[in-house]
Amino acid sequence: MEILKFKTNIKCSGCVSKATPFLNDTAGAENWEVDTNVPEKLLTITSTENITPELIIKAVQEAGYKAEQVN
Repeated sequence: MEILKFKTNIKCSGCVSKATPFLNDTAGAENWEVDTNVPEKLLTITSTENITPELIIKAVQEAGYKAEQVN
């Protein structure tokens, strides 16, 4: 299983709702979460699929937000 983390500007539950269809399509409904309670607004992807950071960044951008991979 691979875990990817991204710093985002997804800052509230409304933003999460807007990004949900894009992230569900890319990562799968049960494979991601956004922690809006931390300053980095961390998006964590947990997946066994071949999901690349570029695919996640593209999905977040299509939803109208920014994402930057962190280690």
